[in-house]
Amino acid sequence: MKFIAKNFSELSLMELYEILKARSQIFILEKNMHCQDIDSVDIKARHFFIEENGKLLAYLRAFYTDDSKTVVKIGRVLSITHGIGLGTDIMRKAMADIKENMKCQKICLDSQKSAIGFYEKLGFKTVSGEFLEEGVIHVIMQLEI
Repeated sequence: MKFIAKNFSELSLMELYEILKARSQIFILEKNMHCQDIDSVDIKARHFFIEENGKLLAYLRAFYTDDSKTVVKIGRVLSITHGIGLGTDIMRKAMADIKENMKCQKICLDSQKSAIGFYEKLGFKTVSGEFLEEGVIHVIMQLEI
């Protein structure tokens, strides 16, 4: 398995295809979320993925929330195979890359309610009440750098 971190302009067409295919598989088919997945955020994001033999196994993206570049938001976190540690692996590796290369003061994310414990184990703390996003209950979580 190989961990890869790239800005949008560095992605090959095949990598982009695999990313979009995985996001569709997880968020639209598995989680039944109806949203505009392909958005302008992809263009400004740093994309992190674990792949093996050209097949994407886990993915997330990270991007600055504003021009001050003090806060990075993580989103679209997924793993194709559940329960084998890919989610933890990609989060830890992406967080290390974000700290080194994006030089922010805080990392935040919108966590599905069912994933709060997962992110807490990585050091994130809940900083909001519950809200509905794409038909799923979420909270905002953050990690101070």
